[in-house]
Amino acid sequence: MTTPAEALAGREADALAPRERDLLHELVLGTLRRRGPIDHALGCFVDRPLKEVEPDLLTILRLGAHQILNLRVPAYAAVSQTVELARLQAPRGAGFVNAVLRRLVREGAPPVPDPAREPLKWLTSAGSLPEWLAVRWLSALGPEAARARAMACLETPVTAFRLNPRRASAATEVAAAGVAARPMTVPGALRLETGRLQSLAEAGLVYAQDEASQLVAHVAAHTGRVLDACAAPGGKALLLADLERSALVVACEPSLSRAGTLQRLVRRWGAANVACVRADAARAPFATRFDAVLLDAPCSGLGTIGRNPDIRWRARPGDLGRHAEKQRALLEALSPLLRPGGRLVYSVCSLEPEEGALAIEEFLASHRQFRPVAGPGWVDAFASGRFLSTRPETHGGDGFFVAVLERG
Repeated sequence: MTTPAEALAGREADALAPRERDLLHELVLGTLRRRGPIDHALGCFVDRPLKEVEPDLLTILRLGAHQILNLRVPAYAAVSQTVELARLQAPRGAGFVNAVLRRLVREGAPPVPDPAREPLKWLTSAGSLPEWLAVRWLSALGPEAARARAMACLETPVTAFRLNPRRASAATEVAAAGVAARPMTVPGALRLETGRLQSLAEAGLVYAQDEASQLVAHVAAHTGRVLDACAAPGGKALLLADLERSALVVACEPSLSRAGTLQRLVRRWGAANVACVRADAARAPFATRFDAVLLDAPCSGLGTIGRNPDIRWRARPGDLGRHAEKQRALLEALSPLLRPGGRLVYSVCSLEPEEGALAIEEFLASHRQFRPVAGPGWVDAFASGRFLSTRPETHGGDGFFVAVLERG
């Protein structure tokens, strides 16, 4: 299934003028990101439960309501364009859409629940969380921290990137293109302030990569032979290779299409010390051991719901156990590939305990030859007990869990 992010990166969207492309991104991602407060408002003006509204019609209503409530689109234009869309996609519902949106314009958004008195209702409305996730966060974090995280995930995350150190002119060309940025905590990570990165990325001058993702590669970088076990789309493999030019980075990816994309990225970047291998990490076909292994494991992705807001509505509670089982299997399969004294880095773009700390504590309990180790001083900003984490409410980007282990 094509995700919204993949669709927005497709050729049709890419062919639009920059202003139109920005509006399209905001309509799609903004509506998904703020679906909770949008549904809270629509629920006051629709004569039946929203779950009983035809899905396509409800999507159209949400698009119109987002423009009315959150964007600088004139109300008359938002209503008329949304009604026209309904006529094309769901003709029998055009009058219904017109009536609901006009009433929303006339009466405005209803008040949201008080977060102090009704924290769960606030999280599922203004906080834009599905109820099961709101309950989890409320229980694990408490009302204030859960609210802070939900609010952070309502904002468009910062755009982070890094320069290609293999191109001496990268900084000059980026500045000449009108891009302004400032340094972040992770060395070499830059926060975009103004300008666009797309053409620069296509030219191999920059790579857009969240600070959390860059953090993972920094703590996994090592001399010798390094295995990036789940490498696609390839940003961490490139950074591993850039940080240790003498290292051989073996980047694994089982999908033929994703492996091809990874290979093209490596060539464009000029990373001659990255070897792309089409292989399943659970059955990695290597006879020799590695000096470092990075397992950026498949996960729920719940740490990225600010950047990928569709995940919050697609994910289900049972996904966590399913992913945790696969993560345990990958740890079991990959840990024997590490030489004594080598480094194993485990990461997930999720802050849910089953995929992070609980998974690693279980692994450590049954693999006594491994122990957590400290990183360089700058990683203290991301310390979380014996491990590391990046939190949207604190660091402004994706939520990652990271464990750095050494094999004795």
